[in-house]
Amino acid sequence: MTIKVGLVGYGTIGRRVADAIALQKDMELVGVTAHSYSYKTEVAKTKGLKIFAMNGEGDFIKNGIKPDGTVNNLLEKADVIVDCTPKKIGLENKEKHYVPNNVKAIFQGGEGPDVADVSFVAQCNYDEALNKDYIRVVSCNTTGLCRTLYPINEKYGVESVHATLVRRAADPWDIYHGPINAIIPVLELPSHHGPDVRTVLPDVNIFTTAMTVPTTLMHMHSITADLKKEATADEILDIFRNTTRIRVVRNAERVRSTAEVMEFAKEIGRLRGDMPEICVWEEGVGMKDKKLFYLQAIHSESDVVLENIDAIRAATGFTDGKKSIEMTNKALGVNNF
Repeated sequence: MTIKVGLVGYGTIGRRVADAIALQKDMELVGVTAHSYSYKTEVAKTKGLKIFAMNGEGDFIKNGIKPDGTVNNLLEKADVIVDCTPKKIGLENKEKHYVPNNVKAIFQGGEGPDVADVSFVAQCNYDEALNKDYIRVVSCNTTGLCRTLYPINEKYGVESVHATLVRRAADPWDIYHGPINAIIPVLELPSHHGPDVRTVLPDVNIFTTAMTVPTTLMHMHSITADLKKEATADEILDIFRNTTRIRVVRNAERVRSTAEVMEFAKEIGRLRGDMPEICVWEEGVGMKDKKLFYLQAIHSESDVVLENIDAIRAATGFTDGKKSIEMTNKALGVNNF
């Protein structure tokens, strides 16, 4: 069976999810929505995508694009919607469009947990999302924390975690929120990321703090975890190397920074230069008694794309989570280098 997917919101995440859907053998992208005309809609048109208007057709027609209908027409064609709109808009769309039309939907991490039946990271809780009407793919940072903490907790048990998140200031394209000449502390304790991790991994006791710094490339996490069992740094690295969607990078390879991670992604031919794997530095992993330290980098534009694809399958009843992850990884070339 081919899953018919509609995409609401063709922005930073939406464009990537659209391309990822197109690469899946068991999915068909039946259309995307846009609020107004831009180069993004020109790209969608060039790719042959059906474009549906969210707020009237006038702006599109004036610029030479005849929409294929409205968002309601898209809902009629789709088995499931992936909502990639800015935060809080997803909840509005749910109440206005998805519930009345009885259509399943996948939301992004900018929405609160109550927008959906389950918060989702595929390798952590795929089965919990099976056949759910509404699934929330958690944020890029929460996804990164869950991906690396989950296998450690499974093998050694995690007593407690403290993570400091060093967050980029804005998306690379964003001309409104940067540059900034400051380091900005998040004056919220804990930062929202810790409670969000527990929506996926409820038994992990995690406390997070955060700050924003003048970069647009990636986020960085400094993680300290107290384990229930003793481990060595090499044993932890073996777990990371053998866990999907995690990539161990090395200072010895001259991958010493987020800038070099992004250059590496370009060199191995990733579309848009994306790095959807969570990058952990080999030299940054250490153990002291039962205390684990490690550093990881998160490409916020791409890591959640993988989860959106798996969430589509879970929502529509594909029962084999491991197989779904393998299918998604293969189609998108994850861990292929």
